[in-house]
Order: sequence, then C-alpha cells, then structure tokens
Amino acid sequence: MTAKKLAPAELEAVYDLLSEAIDAVPEAQRELFLAKLALVLANMVGSPGQVAAAVKAAAANLG
Repeated sequence: MTAKKLAPAELEAVYDLLSEAIDAVPEAQRELFLAKLALVLANMVGSPGQVAAAVKAAAANLG
C-alpha cells in the first residue's frame, strides 16, 4: 500500500474529478487519455520508484 497523503474528502474530490474527466473523453480515446494522465502524473511525482509502487498498488486486487 502507498502512504496516504490526501484526506478522505480530498481523495473523494479527486475521484469525482477523474470520473468526470474520463466520462468527458470519447470512449475510443479513454485508454489514451488514461495513459497520458499517468505519464503527466509520473512526471509530476518525479520518482520512478514511487511510480512503480503506485502501479503495483493500482493493479492489486482488481478482480
């Protein structure tokens, strides 16, 4: 699990923002949007190790 840096209300606001942004993108371009978003956020994080940890955390327990 990754360290928690956002309060629950902040995390919920981010969830809403992401949900609305994904819904606004045409379905055929959603994967591209998510890939671009991931790269922008990775660049903002600035740490390949932290990005790798986030990828692992996001991939856990999907099913």
